[in-house]
Amino acid sequence: MNRRWIAPLVVSLLITGAARAAEITVFAAASLTDALQELGAAWEQGGGQHVVFNFGASSTLARQIQEGAPADVFFSADEARMGDLEKRGAVVPGTRRPLLSNSLVVVAPSDSKLKIVGPEDLASSAVRVLALAEPQSVPAGVYAKEYLQKAGVWRGVIDKIVPTENVRAALAAVESGNADAAIVYKTDAALSSKVKIVYRVPVAEAPNISYLLAVMKGGRNVEGGKVFAAYLATPASLAVFERYGFIVPTEASAP
Repeated sequence: MNRRWIAPLVVSLLITGAARAAEITVFAAASLTDALQELGAAWEQGGGQHVVFNFGASSTLARQIQEGAPADVFFSADEARMGDLEKRGAVVPGTRRPLLSNSLVVVAPSDSKLKIVGPEDLASSAVRVLALAEPQSVPAGVYAKEYLQKAGVWRGVIDKIVPTENVRAALAAVESGNADAAIVYKTDAALSSKVKIVYRVPVAEAPNISYLLAVMKGGRNVEGGKVFAAYLATPASLAVFERYGFIVPTEASAP
């Protein structure tokens, strides 16, 4: 290599490395998209480091982290996946904390005449296609399956289920008219003008839905991740989550 190009190349690499270090990379469940984008923008406007979000199914994100993806913070809707990462030593000790909860609802197109008074109605002929986030791996789908099994109607609906990549995709299936109904989080349903809630799953009948926040050891900016995670747990940030419909357990408070 020509020597006169070596110095500029080294400087370029150093600048690129510094820029990456100045970023905070956050992997988060798709259902957190809108709330976190608002909080991320407020964080940066207040002088915080630039935040890069990677939204998706918690199961997919956990697999990416396990395979070496450099996440500084993981905000998961799947307690089991977070537990797996912790067992593998991927979580910075003392940073894992339950922060939010959610609830399940059944949605239908806004102009639908569908009436659901109980889970058994999902097995009726009025529902031909039922969208769920992938019920074998994606948290929203896993929770929905647990609920339907507990209600004794899983076998009655399994043949009409269309699995989707994540909870937002299940919502989109109803918005586009490709599904008669979907089981999604209440927070996602509240963001769409194209669907309406036709049934709210009673909390006592639903699985415990827990969103866990933790800092990852494999990130490029672990210290920045710690600061941003603390910011997400402040009363002001929790108030934003509540505004989007999330449930803030009483034990969730700023460190």
